[in-house]
Amino acid sequence: MFTKKFREIRIQDIPSVGGKNASLGEMYNQLSSKGVRIPDGFATTADAFWFFLKDNCIQVPLQNLLKGLDRKNYSNLHEIGSIARELILGGNFSESFSKAILEEYSCLNNKEDNIEVAVRSSATAEDLPDASFAGQHDTFLNITGEKALLKSIKKCFASLYTNRAIKYREDKGFLHHEIALSVGVQKMVRSDKGCSGVGFTIEPESGFKNIIHLSGVWGLGENLVQGTINPDEFYVFKPTLLQGKNAIVQKKLGDKEKTMIYAASEEHSSTINIDTEASKRNQFILSDSEVTTLAKWALEIEQHYQKPMDIEWAKDGITNQLFITQARPETVHHAKKLTTHVEYKLQEKGEILTVGNAVGTKIAIGTARILNSPRDSHRLQEGDIIITDVTSPDWDPLLKKAGGIVTNRGGRTSHAAIVARELGVPAVVGSNSATQGIKNGETITVSCAEGKTGYVYRGALSFSEEKVDFDKIKLPNTEAKLILSDPEKAFQFSFYPNDGVGLLRMEFIITHWIKIHPMALVKFDQIKNVLIKDKIKSITKNYPSKEDYFVDQLSQGIATIAAAFYPKEVIVRMSDFKTNEYAHLLGGAQFEPREENPMLGFRGASRYYSDLYKDGFRLECEAIKRVRSTMGLTNIKVMIPFCRTVNEGKKVIDIMSDFGLKRGENNLEIYVMTEIPSNVILANEFAKIFDGFSIGSNDLTQLTLGIDRDSDLMSGIFDENDPATKKLIAMAIEKANYSGKKIGLCGQAPSDFPEYASFLVKAGIDSISFNPDALLKGIENMNKAESYTTAIAN
Repeated sequence: MFTKKFREIRIQDIPSVGGKNASLGEMYNQLSSKGVRIPDGFATTADAFWFFLKDNCIQVPLQNLLKGLDRKNYSNLHEIGSIARELILGGNFSESFSKAILEEYSCLNNKEDNIEVAVRSSATAEDLPDASFAGQHDTFLNITGEKALLKSIKKCFASLYTNRAIKYREDKGFLHHEIALSVGVQKMVRSDKGCSGVGFTIEPESGFKNIIHLSGVWGLGENLVQGTINPDEFYVFKPTLLQGKNAIVQKKLGDKEKTMIYAASEEHSSTINIDTEASKRNQFILSDSEVTTLAKWALEIEQHYQKPMDIEWAKDGITNQLFITQARPETVHHAKKLTTHVEYKLQEKGEILTVGNAVGTKIAIGTARILNSPRDSHRLQEGDIIITDVTSPDWDPLLKKAGGIVTNRGGRTSHAAIVARELGVPAVVGSNSATQGIKNGETITVSCAEGKTGYVYRGALSFSEEKVDFDKIKLPNTEAKLILSDPEKAFQFSFYPNDGVGLLRMEFIITHWIKIHPMALVKFDQIKNVLIKDKIKSITKNYPSKEDYFVDQLSQGIATIAAAFYPKEVIVRMSDFKTNEYAHLLGGAQFEPREENPMLGFRGASRYYSDLYKDGFRLECEAIKRVRSTMGLTNIKVMIPFCRTVNEGKKVIDIMSDFGLKRGENNLEIYVMTEIPSNVILANEFAKIFDGFSIGSNDLTQLTLGIDRDSDLMSGIFDENDPATKKLIAMAIEKANYSGKKIGLCGQAPSDFPEYASFLVKAGIDSISFNPDALLKGIENMNKAESYTTAIAN
């Protein structure tokens, strides 16, 4: 049998139609009834390929040709690949094979004349769990007419011997003469008039399993695959998606500078890149409902295959319908033991040469090698860092020699990023200035260990590697939690042994994501500085109102961390900037009073009900409400900082209720920071209006000893181990326990001093929260403290 209709194909037909076509047939038959839309089509079989080689007497010549491949340096790879392809392109299809293809094409036409089809290669060793073969073989789009179809199928046959495919099979240990090529012919999705992209059913950098990551561009997806532009990105949380909530926890607007469309030609298969119009660059390619639909389909596909999947999708710009055009097993994280972690950490900082999207979490030092194309391969030495504008599948033979990759263009799902993950090398993609900012031959440090932003530094910077098997770490009975602020690191840190997040500082999100003072958004029309006003207008241009910008950005940052640790609790502290810190935000100076001692001034709870900031606090509350109610992340708890009096606490709780955050509603719990002696002295009274306590040991030490903790002159006296501070902490724990309210502590001391952890455990604290770099040491100290306490008791 030379051909099979998609409705005749199942996943077990990989030996006959290859991984790509087997998957398409499987989904067409098994998932169409669940709403997953797959374009109809047919596939040529492996038998047809073998028959073609035998009929044209080129099977043995191909085998003999490959025997001469230089398998040490691959010096003749280009020559052998070229000859192999010419052998196939010089062959002829038999009359019976051509007839079978054209009959299937006629059935697809369904009484229409010469419909457009996509012609895709599918090797019989393709899309396996440990080898994706992504981008190794050719695809031809928008093919119309019988002559063009037959020509494209032969070109797909020849692409089994592209240089990159030959090298990939060598690297993976496949025998060339055992691999056949099937060709899938699908009804064309006119994404050239719409948009297209890829998706992963796990977060592609960390392997976090509860996120579906979608990305896409206007027009054809080749721009995304090649990494020529930065795409839009969407992060969707599976558990709340299943609950019917708005599960999009994060959206990132890409620049989408170019749109790839079809060029007018005889065969309608050539493409051109045109400039994307400004309005579309500033618009997300998908609506929230379309993102949700694709995410649900991705989840159906993952559940059907029972493994993480890498999918391709497209939106037809004529019909406005979404389609899944491919699905293959994800090949990077599926076999990893995610609890075995190697932590890379820079020990020093240096001059930044360029920044971009980080791929992976590693750090590499090497010689920068600026390459313009794969033809420059002779200049690349083992371990060099490739610096280039953009990579494509043709670069694959080079990438295996590289110690790292830095590109001007590309997103997290570009081909360069996918290959870098598979090879386990760090990459910084989409930097915009790599080839300009980095000199050929200079030593550089590529760091992907600082979140989603990757950095390239001049020179060789010292860094550390620490391998930790999280499975071997026993959590203590006392809860061990994290202190976090950066959403970009949340998925990575979620793999650490933990009982949730004891302190989420929203100040980082406001400073680094939002950048604008909330009152400058509320009272935008009153801003006096024209330059500041113009800058705010530019930043918020894609939002219907300035306030929407603040709520959207803050809710996304909080939701990302809440999703990473769901269903464990995440305690979000409402903003605790001091006036001098708020003033540094864009537009902030106009709305902040000047104070001699901001540390003891207009901060924390006192701001929330003041006319000077009340509307800013309203925006914070709206963000929290969106995360809990709309997104469904009810593991979020809220904490009020620097609450001086019980009456002040009541005012804050009342105004939060007015702003839609009512204590107890939808199981909302409101905690209070214990960082002022009054919080300890009147702990029983505070316990009547709050659901729990968190000791802020730095501020409590400051106010107990009467020391400004920001003062260099007084730093020698500041000591969390001071007996007065520890006595207040013990009192706070005792009173919280008596009131039946949870109490924790956020601070460095329990990780630095084993005796401090012992003191807290003995006092009966419920939880201790640590910065990520101190967590493992903190857990060790807590376990020692609990063992000691148990031994004493016995």
